[in-house]
This record gives sequence, structure tokens and C-alpha cells, in this order.
Amino acid sequence: MNSKFIAIEGPDGAGKSTQIRLISEYLHEKGIETKFVHFPRSSEGIYGELIAKFLRGEFGEVNNVHPQLVALLFAQDRLEFANTIRGWMQEGYFVLVDRYVYSNIAYQCAKTKNPGEKLALRKWILDFEYNHNQIPKPDMSFYLDVPFDFTHKSLNEKRDGEERTYLQGKDDIHEKDLDLQKAVKSEYDSLLAFESDLTRIVCYDENGKMKPVQEIHERIVGLM
Repeated sequence: MNSKFIAIEGPDGAGKSTQIRLISEYLHEKGIETKFVHFPRSSEGIYGELIAKFLRGEFGEVNNVHPQLVALLFAQDRLEFANTIRGWMQEGYFVLVDRYVYSNIAYQCAKTKNPGEKLALRKWILDFEYNHNQIPKPDMSFYLDVPFDFTHKSLNEKRDGEERTYLQGKDDIHEKDLDLQKAVKSEYDSLLAFESDLTRIVCYDENGKMKPVQEIHERIVGLM
């Protein structure tokens, strides 16, 4: 298995961190070294700090800031880190990212109900990130498709740790908006029809219950 650049996408609480950990362990056992970054880097850099302020609600609630401006912040955060990813790839690492460009599209397009505006914003984000900013493009992107009930339950559970320090004890305005979270899932589902390099990983069975974590993992590595 050669070095690759893999993005794991999905809504909040979809289990992305767990799957990235399992992939890293799997590759390590095979003697393949990995590098990992979670986007947004909400505790690092100029844009990371601005994103943290936005997610804490310091610029207003979700709909108080135009989604194109929010998309710009998330895009510039990736641009700041693009050379690091290129360096990792040149050194032969297997690069894993928790969220990338498709996440930007899903979350920002979820904030408008107008189909024309959704299409224009999706095209703008893709063009801006990949053509204007020329950030590296993943070899594969996996979308963890989980039942909304699971997302809801995950978001209601206490979440802490170092990766939550950007909130400074406040709520994340993306996470607490359940209508937005439902719309985000719809946007991810819609992206599958447009983006051939986005692979859907169905994380639930015919009864709508979550599959075992290991089964989901095996599905992902079987496609890598």
C-alpha cells in the first residue's frame, strides 16, 4: 500500500476520530507511518482563532454570518497548513485528515434553502480551495453516513478533551443547531451525486442501528 492522502468526512458525532485512530493503528501494524490533522485547526493560526470565535458565537448565531465568509475562513485555515501536508506526502507519510473541503461545502450549503445559491456556493468553494488556493487534493474521501438519531445522541453526550478547548466553556453553534445538523447530512448525501471521489460508508444496518465500529473500519480499509 503506497502513501496516500485520505479525508474522513461526516457530520458532528459521526465517529470520524475513532475511524482515523483505527486506520492509523492498522497502518502502523503494516509498517506504514501516518500523519494526522483535524480541520478546522481551531486552536492554531490566525484563521483557526477566527473560526474558534465564530464557533463560540462571538460573531453572532449561525445565520448571522454569510456562509461564503465562513467558507473563506475554513478554506484559509486549510491553505495555511497545505505546505505541511505536501511535505508529509513528499516524505512518504500516509496522511489522514478529519474533515476537508467537502465538509466546508456541506456545512455552508446547509445554511441556505435556495437550490441555486447552494449550487453556486458549492462551485465557488471547490474552485476557491482547489484552483485558487491550490491546496492538495485527497486521493480518496470517505463520508461516514450515520443515522441522524445517532448524531443527535452523540451531540447530547458530554464532550471534552484538549480538542474542545477552543470553546472556552461555551457551546459550539454548529453542534447545538439540530436543524443545521439535519441539513448538513442532506448536503453530504447530495454531494455523492456530484463528486465521484466521495465514497459513502453506510454505518448503519437495515434496521437503522449503528454497525459495529470494527465492521465500519474494515469497510474503509478494504477500499483504501
